[in-house]
Amino acid sequence: MYKDKKILAIIPARGGSKGIKNKNIVDLCNRPLISYSIIAALESKYIDKVVVSTDSEEIAEVARNYDAEVPFLRPKEFASDTAKTIDAVMHCIETLEEMGQTYDYLVLLQPTQPLRQAYHIDEAIELLMDKDEVSLISVRRVIDHPILIRTIDEVGNGVNLMNQSSTQRRQDFKQYYKVNGSIYINKIDQLTYETSLNDNKVCYIMEDQYDIDIDEHFDLSIAELKLTNLKSNNKY
Repeated sequence: MYKDKKILAIIPARGGSKGIKNKNIVDLCNRPLISYSIIAALESKYIDKVVVSTDSEEIAEVARNYDAEVPFLRPKEFASDTAKTIDAVMHCIETLEEMGQTYDYLVLLQPTQPLRQAYHIDEAIELLMDKDEVSLISVRRVIDHPILIRTIDEVGNGVNLMNQSSTQRRQDFKQYYKVNGSIYINKIDQLTYETSLNDNKVCYIMEDQYDIDIDEHFDLSIAELKLTNLKSNNKY
């Protein structure tokens, strides 16, 4: 709870995954991937309840072993390849409300972002609620500046992504940021099935060293390297 507002954390983790089999519970440094998000949420000063939304009994068992709550399984229609994250979120919130459990704010934590820590979550909650806004999204700085990015036209020629000169010095480039998918926060009474979470307003900037999105096996190797480095520098 923060400023007398009840805060619900949802970790969406469906069973089907294509790039990595059982991705959400794949091993990362001797722990299942989802455990990193669960532990970060449980260690938050402000989160009142941590729920994993999944259609998989196996994931549910792992989640419960790390003290997350899985009060029900997600229906198959909200766990298909075409289902949107907001569908699973709304189903979870509505089902909890039917059980008599209501909350003021949602914190959505993707399990494929294992390096985010409890203090990131708490800082994001404080940032949003101190601004008295209704939505927040975490971002990281863009390393490859958009001014240097090209699309390729039908005859193979490069087309500038931005209508700006690329002759300026790198140190004069405007800083851009990319949604990193680590933290989403929304005021629950403003959420609908049509909400686009990527359009959340307030931006919480995360350090590059904590950014990784697990999609392919190669990403696991990078995550392991980053995690080892963070631990060796007492940053995790």
